[in-house]
Amino acid sequence: MTTPPGPDDARWLSSAENLTWLRLSEVMIRLPAALDAQLTRDAGISFYEYMVLAMLSEQDDRTLGMGQLARLTSGSLSRLSHVVKRLEKQGYVRREASQHDRRHTNAILTDAGLDKIVASAPGHVETVRQLVFDALSPDQSDSLREAATLIRHQIDPSDEWKLAPDSPTV
Repeated sequence: MTTPPGPDDARWLSSAENLTWLRLSEVMIRLPAALDAQLTRDAGISFYEYMVLAMLSEQDDRTLGMGQLARLTSGSLSRLSHVVKRLEKQGYVRREASQHDRRHTNAILTDAGLDKIVASAPGHVETVRQLVFDALSPDQSDSLREAATLIRHQIDPSDEWKLAPDSPTV
């Protein structure tokens, strides 16, 4: 077991690193809230619900195991289970036992769920464009993607979290 560093051996942030961290922290808190507000207002679903529908819509058979879906949406199985239950009540998703392993459950996007994500995507993408990409040059966008990839790898070196490379859905 590793002992956490004490005040004398901590690797303190420089002034520039501290400012970068504060700005990143603000973005991590405010961006999801802004995306959530737009989707709730315009589509009646949360940002996390949107991400669940989007990840399912990108699968050829519109099906994912709950564990894989939790990884793709960066959520816990518990959170995902509650969200999928809500989406199921709305007719957007259904759950069924995996044909390959009855101990596992699949989430399946229904036709109504596909219609919901197709209708919700334009407003969501416009909000993402306004809040993120309109503020960045193409080079800055490339740098942000590279930095986010490196940070994500530090968080989860297993690299199990993958999106389709040419995904049209955000």
